[in-house]
Amino acid sequence: MLQIVVTLAIYMALVIPVGIYMYHIAAKKKTFADPVFNRVDNGIYKLCRINREGMNWKQYALHLLMTNAVMVFAGYLILRLQGLLFLNPNGIEGMESTLSFNTIISFMTNTNLQHYSGESGLSYLSQTLVIIFMMFTSAASGYAACMAFSRGFAGGRKDVGNFYEDMIRITTRILIPVSIIGGLLLIWQGVPENFIPNLTIETIEGKFQDLAMGPVAALEIIKHLGTNGGGFFGANSTTPFENPTILSDMIELYSMMLLPGACVITFGKMIHAKKQKEKNKNATMAVAKKAVFGSQGRTIFAAMAVLFLVGLTICFVSESAGNPILEQAGLNQDMGSMEGKEVRFGIAQSALFTTTTTSFTTGTVNNMHDTLTPLGGMVPLLHMMLNCVFGGKGVGLMNMIMYVILAVFLCGLMIGRTPEYLGKKIEGREMKLAALVLIVHPLLILGFSALAVVTSAGLEGITNPGFHGLTQVLYEYSSSAANNGSGFEGLADNTYFWNITAGLAMFFGRYIAIVAQLAIAGSMLAKRKMNETIGTLRTDNTIFVLILVFVVYIFAALTFFPALALGPIAEHLTLWMS
Repeated sequence: MLQIVVTLAIYMALVIPVGIYMYHIAAKKKTFADPVFNRVDNGIYKLCRINREGMNWKQYALHLLMTNAVMVFAGYLILRLQGLLFLNPNGIEGMESTLSFNTIISFMTNTNLQHYSGESGLSYLSQTLVIIFMMFTSAASGYAACMAFSRGFAGGRKDVGNFYEDMIRITTRILIPVSIIGGLLLIWQGVPENFIPNLTIETIEGKFQDLAMGPVAALEIIKHLGTNGGGFFGANSTTPFENPTILSDMIELYSMMLLPGACVITFGKMIHAKKQKEKNKNATMAVAKKAVFGSQGRTIFAAMAVLFLVGLTICFVSESAGNPILEQAGLNQDMGSMEGKEVRFGIAQSALFTTTTTSFTTGTVNNMHDTLTPLGGMVPLLHMMLNCVFGGKGVGLMNMIMYVILAVFLCGLMIGRTPEYLGKKIEGREMKLAALVLIVHPLLILGFSALAVVTSAGLEGITNPGFHGLTQVLYEYSSSAANNGSGFEGLADNTYFWNITAGLAMFFGRYIAIVAQLAIAGSMLAKRKMNETIGTLRTDNTIFVLILVFVVYIFAALTFFPALALGPIAEHLTLWMS
């Protein structure tokens, strides 16, 4: 456990300054890098003729959707025509239509679910101009939506910001600089970065093997930093070409954990700064700088941390326990269940990576999730079903606020008082929109899973009988709806049925939630602030952290427990009681 504790302690030391820096970017406050980046940003605004006026939530959502739509159309054409275009030294043909649809939706929605093998399915042009480009823009789109959402809840202004300005500032000031530094570190550790054709080498056994080349390091760093997922190789970060050492493993871990946690700190500081400004306008800056998290940010971060640590503990203990059937067969399980894991990472780093990649909805893997023990595999599945355990960059915070609104509403019902959050009443409009966000997610997962198990096209993709086969299906659609992108990989998913249904789950899982959440932010921005009274429910203390955690788990139990009972739970009971 020591390496897990040390890893998480270093993460806490990193995430706080990054969160403060992101707050200064979102609030347009001075940073040490302004002399350089202001010139870069102003050049982009001038070149693209960007109007930097503030937008209301409808304008913000419309510009986000239209920008994403244009990029989807352009990316789809490149995938279909890659066989005729340049930067294709390996002669890879154009991608099939339904697979192109699934791939472009996947990467534009920040999911990066792959029904293809990267090294054999895409040209270098597609890897660079579609995949890597989409990893930047989809991450920036999620961040932009989160900052607009946070401004709506913080209040004190007439608009939620400008979409293009938010997208450019996060790209130039965080995504590109950190990607350059992280990419160089990965190259230092042995990750390839080139545009040469695949190499054919003779192994020490005298046989010949093809080694895939390409811009691997550039893709690897932004796929983690932007919580994108996917991979240059089909085996993802389990292969030494994507993740060669324990140091590269740590770089990838911190990359995917950093920005989602920092968004929570940014939200807390926004709320805190507005609150202090109302109390004393002259002391705004002095007080805001003293608050690292802000009380509201601290509450949300603590609730997310509890959910994360509970899942990590279950996964680690389950994988450490090993496989009882192999134990009965005389195979020593003292090292735990090592099936599908890299020896250089072991149980601890595999469990940490598994829990992190599905909590922060990155989707990358350093072990094969299909070979996890039943309860070990249930943790990533459940965290994607919750979709609020830190989550993707910005989106996880927005999803957790939906649970905050639900918790405040339930507490208000119990005491017979109109629910309030951040000094503003939570009324019918906000509750309907929050309920829509919370209901759409399980509807996509359970609805498409039900369709898959009652149609011949769906059943043909299931490669494992019984409980594990159902878990494969649940995992595929949970990963799609949560915009995660990881997979059990035992599923034969490159078919018309799976490409289309997973693509639809990714699309609706991303954009219905974002539009509804921006609508809630716009509604909260227009509300008048209420004065606190003795009966006001505090949402910045330990009690509310516990309430929030229980609300999340109760909602998950009521929604997903029957499906989990028929999948990983039944498989666990069968395994240990046989």
